[in-house]
Amino acid sequence: MKLVIIPAIAFVLCVLLHWIALKDFVKLKLLDNPEKYGLMRRKLPYPTGILSVLVFLAFFAFLSPWTVQTAGIITGIFLLALVSFIDDRKGIDPKLRLVIQVIVAFLIFATGSRIYTLTNPMIADGLIKLDTLDIPTTLFGPLPLWSGIFTIFWLVLCMNALNWFDGIPGQVSTISTIGYLVIGALALSTRVNQPELSMIAFVLAGICAAGLLFDFPPNKVLMGDTGAMFFGLMLGVLTLYAGGKVATAFLVLGVPLIDVFLVVIRRLSKGANPMRGNATDEHLHHRLMNKGWSERKVILLTAGLGTLFGITALFLSTGEKMIAAAILFLLMLYLSRYSRQASTDQTASVSTPH
Repeated sequence: MKLVIIPAIAFVLCVLLHWIALKDFVKLKLLDNPEKYGLMRRKLPYPTGILSVLVFLAFFAFLSPWTVQTAGIITGIFLLALVSFIDDRKGIDPKLRLVIQVIVAFLIFATGSRIYTLTNPMIADGLIKLDTLDIPTTLFGPLPLWSGIFTIFWLVLCMNALNWFDGIPGQVSTISTIGYLVIGALALSTRVNQPELSMIAFVLAGICAAGLLFDFPPNKVLMGDTGAMFFGLMLGVLTLYAGGKVATAFLVLGVPLIDVFLVVIRRLSKGANPMRGNATDEHLHHRLMNKGWSERKVILLTAGLGTLFGITALFLSTGEKMIAAAILFLLMLYLSRYSRQASTDQTASVSTPH
């Protein structure tokens, strides 16, 4: 019963705060700047992602035992939210943002949230051990080197994949809600059997669903990097809690993760900075919108793929998940090609004199 009541309370509280923010953010002048991007619309409350962070921290502090691991996660969330909020309001150098993200990921890893093994059906014992080499530290004790490299990389990747995916209002809230529900269901399964983890995942799902009521097109608010980074971080963290279920998380987040990979490859192939966007190699959602897709249609595609592959992952073995991931990758390649041709055709039609 608690698995329903507590997430429902988080949902209601987050809805209430968003409703209040519709007026109070205006009074506090916490608004976006549509003129900066050539948009002809009224200014919206921004970044409302800070509300999701505050609600979660309150529930997480109440639900989790007070351990070093809990303190590390809370500190990491607070630091990331603070820097992201400042970045949303004032702007911070991208290199500094990346350094902060690495620090946050390291802090969470060093205080106990980490992956020790990865399942690989291609090798004899089926496991890749990441704790074979320890680095002694005074403050945190011995830290497994390979585990640290992988954990930090995974958390930073999840943060940025969701942040880059925030090109359409409601898209991050949608995929995050699906991700948290899948992880919550996985935590209840006999393979994981972590009801405490499922509670945290369902609380996050409630918080995301509450935000979705306000940022789904036509949106009334903007969550900003503050919300997108936070939801990405927590999807990565819950994967660690679930025993390193990276394959499952990849299937849920496959669309934004593969999209980031393809965008980076395209930018590198052109000699461009992979961290800086331009008008010629947009993300999939931008390219589909250039084709004429509506924001809702793009979100429906994202939600459909995330739900299909996420639910499927609950019933697959590791080897089968790898096959599913390969299918998803091929599907994303097809969508990338389809959207590229669409963008090229539209550009050509616009530039051709009539």
